[in-house]
Amino acid sequence: MTEILIIVLPVFVIVGLGYASVKAGLVQDSAVDVLLRFCTGIAMPLLLFSGVVRLDLAANFDLRLMLSFYLGALISFGVGYLGARLIFKRRPGEAVAIGFCALFSNSLLLGVPVTERAYGVAALDSNYAILSIHAPFCYLVGIVAMEMARADGRSGLETAKAAARMMFRNALTIGLAIGMAWNLLGIPIPDPVFEGVQMLGRGGLPVALFALGGAMTRYKVRDGIGETLMASALALILHPLITWAMSDLVFELPENFLRSAIVTASMPPGINAYLFATMYARASGVAASTVLVATTLSIFTASGWLTLLHQIAP
Repeated sequence: MTEILIIVLPVFVIVGLGYASVKAGLVQDSAVDVLLRFCTGIAMPLLLFSGVVRLDLAANFDLRLMLSFYLGALISFGVGYLGARLIFKRRPGEAVAIGFCALFSNSLLLGVPVTERAYGVAALDSNYAILSIHAPFCYLVGIVAMEMARADGRSGLETAKAAARMMFRNALTIGLAIGMAWNLLGIPIPDPVFEGVQMLGRGGLPVALFALGGAMTRYKVRDGIGETLMASALALILHPLITWAMSDLVFELPENFLRSAIVTASMPPGINAYLFATMYARASGVAASTVLVATTLSIFTASGWLTLLHQIAP
């Protein structure tokens, strides 16, 4: 277990340093927004582009891998919605926002560095395959469910347009889409250009982790602690549990797929969960609390899942 913590802790140390730096006044809160804009608008899209532009799609884009990860995400979303409605008596729109916390894993800012720390850069290809549809899939599910739940919801066509606007105005989605198109067209990229893009993208990872920690100073554990703990448990335990059962017991996937699927599924919800809730002004306090609580708990739960992986996929 100590060996696993050594792998996981450096990632969360950077998050903690970002949190402490803002709390201590060493970094201004406004600077966090600049770092986040750099990471989400430039560095992370370039990282995703470089990850998929030379990705062997035939070898990594496996339907069984996608089913293992996304079926777990959908079930967690559904359980979160029903739990919020039936147990905590939340309104439909609030229940969708709470379920979204269990749906949207922090697959990029935490999933990629944890996988790299545990298994090396070569293990990231399967992560990028999952990431290639992650944001579009989750936002599509969340937006459609929210529009159906809201009493003032749009028509089906307007809902589809809203979902498309959300997905295709997102810089991460754009970076992925360009990388996938470039890959499929087979356009060569000169090595110096590719290495420069990759260097900037990978250099943005620690900056993104630091900024994530700084942004977490804005959140507080408010009311709705029951919903927060439920959503955290679904994201950190149920989602990876279903993913493990599907990928290992049902499909018997190769080790590289198994590792990426389970590590990615075991990540806590990221800032996108809070942004989705605030976009609709539904359960934003619970979403903020879940980001904070689940990220803290994931230090231990992610270590547990890596311990399991060490046993089944050494």
